[in-house]
Amino acid sequence: MRCALALPVMALAGALALAGCSTAAPSGTRAQPKGLTTDFGVTRTEITLGALTEYSGPFKELGTGVLHGQQVWVNQINAAGGICGRKIELAIRDDGDDVGRAKAQYAALEPTVLGFMQILGSSVTTALSQSLIDNETTAVVLSKSSELLSNPYVIIPATTYDIEVINGLSYLMEQGKIHDGDTIGHIWLDGEYGANGLRGAKYFAQRHHLTLRDTKVTATTLDMRAFVAAFAGAPRVRAIALSTTPDQTVSAATANQQLRLNVPLIGNSAAFTPRLLFGPAARAMVNLSVLDSSVPFSALAPRAEYVADAYKKAGYLELPNSGVPYGYATGKIWGQLLQRACANGNMSRSGIQEALLQSTNITTDGLVADLNFAKPGSPAARETSVGVPDAAIPGGIREVKPLFEAPDARSYVAAHQTGY
Repeated sequence: MRCALALPVMALAGALALAGCSTAAPSGTRAQPKGLTTDFGVTRTEITLGALTEYSGPFKELGTGVLHGQQVWVNQINAAGGICGRKIELAIRDDGDDVGRAKAQYAALEPTVLGFMQILGSSVTTALSQSLIDNETTAVVLSKSSELLSNPYVIIPATTYDIEVINGLSYLMEQGKIHDGDTIGHIWLDGEYGANGLRGAKYFAQRHHLTLRDTKVTATTLDMRAFVAAFAGAPRVRAIALSTTPDQTVSAATANQQLRLNVPLIGNSAAFTPRLLFGPAARAMVNLSVLDSSVPFSALAPRAEYVADAYKKAGYLELPNSGVPYGYATGKIWGQLLQRACANGNMSRSGIQEALLQSTNITTDGLVADLNFAKPGSPAARETSVGVPDAAIPGGIREVKPLFEAPDARSYVAAHQTGY
């Protein structure tokens, strides 16, 4: 059993003895006076949060962008004096998208952090899910699979992949590019990400009497030409949804153009990175629409402009992407949880969970759709924006339809959702 430290200090030893716990504070933790309850990752001067990201692997650009956005938030908060009288520290580890390495790094980080600002990757999140429960550790995960929402310690501060696909197909129907009874294709990456996108595609297809032709690919399958060629055969698809890596996306887009299929493509938020616009296949991106629930890097919203300016001043070398404002937004979410926990007098892991369940309307100054975490198992948001690749814009995405919630997205029941 893990025990929070409720002060004043004079009562500490007796309380711990009654609870059957050691009086030794966990690594990286120091007891606090004045009635504040703490356990892991909180000292008199600091709150430490972890980040398990990747500097290599298929989604490295997303992870790096989110991390830089989080660092912008940390710097802003600390310059203003911190939260609950404490500065925020970010403990960062690179797991290289390797599950074994991620498990080892999690085991080393976990006793020293209050929670995690970032865990990247569906496979890594799935592998660590039970540990998060056992350690009662709240974590923002960058995988947006609603399948992960069975874990009450997982925060997905966005619209999930299944609902992104539902909204994206609704957008194509609204634009007159697909109709009831048509045939559509879906290429999806094996794992939580792709399977969750497929769940949304199947729901929409059932609602609109569409024939869905889907193809599963692995992360090592980079050439999509054969799969797109199959979609050109009878029954020919009218559109293709992509729940893929960015490199698979550009391959599918190139094949779509070279084979003269030229159907509209929609891609989940993880399927695109601005790097694709500066390679030989850049022109193939013309048929792609990207789905997301956070604003693009170059959005005109005041907070987005602040984040973009701070990113440029920080001198980061990487191409900016939509992960930057999203990372800043996750910082604001953690900030509101920490402030609520502080006001409740409980800056322990259980105090963070209490604050999360009290959070019916977390806002991020328009960076992400408003979020409701008070319904365990339910996606916190259901709105999606639509953007198109544009190399002339920093961040590579130009928004063509702001956040919206399609009727089919509103009626959809996610995998672990109850009482809806």
